[in-house]
Amino acid sequence: MSNESLGLFEFPCQFPIKAMGKADIEFDLLVIEIIQQHVDELPSDAIKTRPSKNSKYIAVTVTINAISQQQLDAIYQQLSDHPKVLMAL
Repeated sequence: MSNESLGLFEFPCQFPIKAMGKADIEFDLLVIEIIQQHVDELPSDAIKTRPSKNSKYIAVTVTINAISQQQLDAIYQQLSDHPKVLMAL
């Protein structure tokens, strides 16, 4: 049964992916690099970063044009598998 028939998502759609990790100058680049492996195009305005209150952690949100549930699953799996990514939402 496809997600379209379940009514969860209709693809293609704009979908925000958030990854959190320790504040590091290269963490946002890591997240972007992982996501770019799964998308054709990633405009610079699709990326937003936000430090935690004490600046120990950083959240990177990348809004993509998602084309399938399989694409999203692959992105989340790769993000979750990386040791620098503490959480992917």
